[in-house]
Amino acid sequence: MVNFLISLVVGAVAGWLAGIIMKSSNGLLVDIILGLLGGVVGGLLFGILGLGSSSIIGAIIVSVVGACLLIWLYRLIKK
Repeated sequence: MVNFLISLVVGAVAGWLAGIIMKSSNGLLVDIILGLLGGVVGGLLFGILGLGSSSIIGAIIVSVVGACLLIWLYRLIKK
């Protein structure tokens, strides 16, 4: 249960950071959702590359990269 809560917090922080990095105008809630999904996407992407994270900071970085990718894709689809 604790790991699940930590994952939610990491995803929310990653979504917020990705929203700032990408200058997103989607709104905080959408950015947080994209951050949560970005954690999954980033984990898969970094896993394919043979990279991983073993700390919370590493998990945030992986999630931010995934969330930035999702925000970029969201913008493409939204057009």
